[in-house]
Amino acid sequence: MRRGTRYGALLGPLLAGGATPDLVTRAARGLGLPERGRYAVVVLGTPVPDAAVAEGPDVDGARWWWGGAEGSPGGAESPGEAEGQGGAEGRGEAESQGKAEGQGGAEGRGEAESQGKAEGQGGAEGRDGAERRGEAERRGEAEGRGGAREVAVVLLGPAGPAGAAARLRELGAGPGGVSPVVGSLAELGAARRLAGTALLTCDPGSREIVRLDERLPAALLVSRPELSTRLLAEVFGPLLTLVPAERSLLVATLEAWLECGGSVGRAAARLGCHRNTVFNRLRRLERLTARSLSRPRELVDLVLALDVLRLSSAPPGPAGGG
Repeated sequence: MRRGTRYGALLGPLLAGGATPDLVTRAARGLGLPERGRYAVVVLGTPVPDAAVAEGPDVDGARWWWGGAEGSPGGAESPGEAEGQGGAEGRGEAESQGKAEGQGGAEGRGEAESQGKAEGQGGAEGRDGAERRGEAERRGEAEGRGGAREVAVVLLGPAGPAGAAARLRELGAGPGGVSPVVGSLAELGAARRLAGTALLTCDPGSREIVRLDERLPAALLVSRPELSTRLLAEVFGPLLTLVPAERSLLVATLEAWLECGGSVGRAAARLGCHRNTVFNRLRRLERLTARSLSRPRELVDLVLALDVLRLSSAPPGPAGGG
C-alpha cells in the first residue's frame, strides 16, 4: 500500500471526477497504473491504520494507493485539488472566489447591492455555503457522520472488492465503504461517491467495512434523507411515540424475527423469551404501524423504516424477558 503527497496530488483530480483524458493519462504514468483495469475505491470514516500503508502489493495481488484525507464527503483535500485541478471542493472554492472577485468581494457585497439583501446577503459565499450544506445533507453529515475521511484507490487482485474489504478488517480499519468495480481510472470519481455512500450505511459507532452492493436499499435511503425522514414518520410514527424502552423492545424483536428468517421460534430462542411473547410483540407492532408482516409490500415498508431508524440512532437495548 502506498501513501504520500505525490499520490494525493495525482489521485485528487481522478477521485473528484470529470478529469480530462490528458489528465488521466498523466496520472496513470505518475502512479504507474494502467488506465484500464479492475479498480475500486475505499472511503474510511476514521484515520487509516499505519499497517495499511506499508509499501508493496497485498498478498492477494491487489495494489493500494492512499490519496489522503477528505475534509468532507464532497471533496478530497489533496494538493491537486488545492491547486484547482478538478476536485469538487476545489471547484466550489474556485467558483466562490471567482464570483467574489466579479461581484465586489468574498462576502457578496456587489450582489447585495444589485439584488438586495434577500438574494445577496450571503453573496457568492452564501451560495457556496448553501451548496455545501445541501451536499452535507445528501451525504449524511447532518447525522454527525462527516468529518475527515481517508480515501484509497485499489487495483484489485483476484479476490476483488470482497478481498479488499476483508483486508481492511484484518488491519482493524473502519468504518468504511467499498465501491463496486469500475473499469478505468476515469471512473474513479463515480466510484468514490459510491464508496462514500456505502460508508454512510454503516451502523453509527461501528467499525464495519461494507461493500455498496451489500447495502443497496440502505444506500438509497441515505442518498435521499428527506424521503427517508418521511418514510420513518409515515411507517413508524406511532411506534416512535412510545417510551424508549418499550420502543426498543418492539424494534429489537422485529430485527430478531427478520434475522431468523421470519421464524418466531428461532427469534424467541435468540431473545431468551417464550415464542408467544415474540408473537404478541409482533402483533402489537403490526397494529401500531398499520402494516402486516405477512404482506410482502408492507413488509418492505417496515424493513426500510427499520434501516432508517438503525442509521439515525444507537442500537436498541436487549429485548429478552418473559
